Amino acid sequence: MIFIVVKFEVLDERVDDWMVITKEFTDATRAEPGNLWFEWTRSVDSPGQYILIEAFRDGQAGADHVGSAHFEKGLDAMRPALRETPRIINTEIPGVDWSRMGELEIER
Repeated sequence: MIFIVVKFEVLDERVDDWMVITKEFTDATRAEPGNLWFEWTRSVDSPGQYILIEAFRDGQAGADHVGSAHFEKGLDAMRPALRETPRIINTEIPGVDWSRMGELEIER
């Protein structure tokens, strides 16, 4: 799978609007056949920082995502709300789902 984490530093005046700004992009990406997950979170230490955790089935699914019309439209929507260029980790790893954390196994 292609596993991606992106950190977005959002302008103070746009922080509360970020999920609205990204909603159309988020919905369209989640509907892609090769998308495994597309999840937003917000930093507890830096309220202006949103973190996107996403995964795609394989390199072709990732390429299809980046080549989509909604990808370009999403970037255009985000750009004016950003303080700086987002930071990204993009890597290929085996599997297509989250693994269980063996060190903290919960048996109920």
